[in-house]
Amino acid sequence: MGKYDNDEVEIDLMELFFELKKRIWIIAAAVLVAAAAFGAYSKFVMVPQYTSTSMLYILSKETTLTSLADLQIGSQLTNDYKVLVTSRPVLNQVLENLNVDPNYLNYRQLRDKITIDNPTDTRIMNITVQDKNPIDAKAYADEIASTASTYIAEIMEMTPPKIVEEGEVPTVPISPSIKKNTLLGGVAGGILACGIIVLMTIMNDTIKDEEDVERYLELTVLAAIPVHSSESRGAKGAKEQPVNDNGKRKSRKKNQ
Repeated sequence: MGKYDNDEVEIDLMELFFELKKRIWIIAAAVLVAAAAFGAYSKFVMVPQYTSTSMLYILSKETTLTSLADLQIGSQLTNDYKVLVTSRPVLNQVLENLNVDPNYLNYRQLRDKITIDNPTDTRIMNITVQDKNPIDAKAYADEIASTASTYIAEIMEMTPPKIVEEGEVPTVPISPSIKKNTLLGGVAGGILACGIIVLMTIMNDTIKDEEDVERYLELTVLAAIPVHSSESRGAKGAKEQPVNDNGKRKSRKKNQ
């Protein structure tokens, strides 16, 4: 608990609670507006993204796994393959094979669309491509798998890795999630509204009653003079204004 002289602010949690409760309709409105805005933005502005995945078997028939050392070699090969699949020669060849205009998409941009994954305890490599066009996503994934298989065979002088499965044309986008974004928007709107209300309550230094006089001005209230109805025309009820030891009414605003 502090005093204004020490530049400290006393926070009354019950007061904050009642202020939030009194303005619950504002919070509810903020939740609805933010949720609707996020949902509409996700549906009408954000571009849907699709993914397609091709699979490679990363060990050839010439490689046998009969020992722990062989398993370790298989793991190392997986890491090598990940680097080779996204190398510049492979991606440039992919773009050339698909007749993609370099001004539309270059190998660096294509690399950003690719995700390489090796499921645990398997010798399968998943090549996943994300794109706004589902047909292009499949075409890139399949061509990367085919081109990488040939390139790996040449570099490592081995039988080309086998394509286990080609990609499919996706029908459902992976992003954006309209439901998720709508929910997040509603939560963000509610938190923002609560934060503003709490801040306004804390920063409000208006003297409202006798307790505020004693707390902020360190004056003892001896009596309270009711406001006559004729002095407050249009008011719903009579209000009291605190007075200090000298019998004078205190202003509604704290003296700085």
